Amino acid sequence: MTMVDLKRLRQDPETFRKAIALKGVDLDLEALLALDREVQSLKARLQEVQTERNRIAKEVPKAPPEARPALVARGKALAEEAKALEEALREKETRLQELLLEVPLPPWPGAPVGPDDSANVEIKRVGTPREFPFPPLDHVSLLEKNGWWEPRVSKVSGSRTYALRGDLALYELALIRFAMDFMAKKGFTPLTLPSYAREAAFIGTGHFPAAKDQVWPIAGTDLYLTGTAEVVLNALHAGEILKKEELPKRYAGYAPAFRSEAGSAGKDVRGLMRVHQFHKVEQYVLTEATLEASDQAFQELLQNAEEIVSLLELPYRLLEVSTGDMGPGKWRQVDLEVWVPSEGRYRETHSCSALLDWQARRTGLRYRDEEGRVRHAYTLNNTALATPRILVMLLENHQLPDGRVRVPEALVPYMGKEVLEPCE
Repeated sequence: MTMVDLKRLRQDPETFRKAIALKGVDLDLEALLALDREVQSLKARLQEVQTERNRIAKEVPKAPPEARPALVARGKALAEEAKALEEALREKETRLQELLLEVPLPPWPGAPVGPDDSANVEIKRVGTPREFPFPPLDHVSLLEKNGWWEPRVSKVSGSRTYALRGDLALYELALIRFAMDFMAKKGFTPLTLPSYAREAAFIGTGHFPAAKDQVWPIAGTDLYLTGTAEVVLNALHAGEILKKEELPKRYAGYAPAFRSEAGSAGKDVRGLMRVHQFHKVEQYVLTEATLEASDQAFQELLQNAEEIVSLLELPYRLLEVSTGDMGPGKWRQVDLEVWVPSEGRYRETHSCSALLDWQARRTGLRYRDEEGRVRHAYTLNNTALATPRILVMLLENHQLPDGRVRVPEALVPYMGKEVLEPCE
């Protein structure tokens, strides 16, 4: 695990100093570099001590009797010094590795500069929000009117849980299958994946250490519940050396997802917008280490998301995400937001990210290029579809005057009907 390009960090600290400021990362780069110099110094001294110990060990048998006690004493002193150096080195290297995990990737030059999502810039808008000829209901009212959810589940499983009934339960499953079929047709390998992984996989994606409070540990194990299939997908080729011809690797991974929603008290407490367990089909691409390959994959992932939302017949917009909102590992991020009639605003459903070699270095994702050199790959990811959040938009945008909900044409083959009927 190499975290960041330490050679580049030493040679060009100013670029990283700027990235730390742009992304609002709480990291003292001067302390990190000082610790790195300390580690280098300790390694150099340890090498000197070991070289001298080896020399003395060879001299002792050949030395005259009167000289041997001094050589042996010197050898013991060096052994003690080596032990102390190794302990100090172990401690400082561990701390250095912890700090290196926090070093952000410098963002691409086109990213809007700002501290948070208020600096995000709208770059595209598709579709027009519907004007209703009748008083529209919000999604919770539609769920209750049609008997499409089971309110008793909160007594069983606690807050921020949901259970769908009747046509809406089948609709959720239809959406997942629709998304998997769509991605397969685009040349992505469909995968159904576990919803848990070891700590190393979360460190690899960058979810740890920064967002560890969002993740639930599984008691009595070394496993944690994943909030996205990206965690498992990103670790599949860890430690391998792929052939350049194998790239790009394109995966569409489905898994139930879990988030503790720490820090979200009071936000979206009503309905399906923010729940602890949800379902997600994730797009993931591993490319060769060129900006051209990364940019091409980025546009591909973004276009897939736009096509899916268009097939769902939903109005949406794209946002270029600012430096302070994109997260430490991102080179570029574009969010797709869909119109929510009851809120009179767009809400995020997809987040397209390019991370260059930031994840690959943490995970050990490598390939051999045409010159035979082993290089770290580039990674990208985007949502294909996440439910139940998308149901909020589908229910509200496609509702009929009588409270039933129209099924988009692309979903009719999966549902076998054009309208979602009330649950008896």
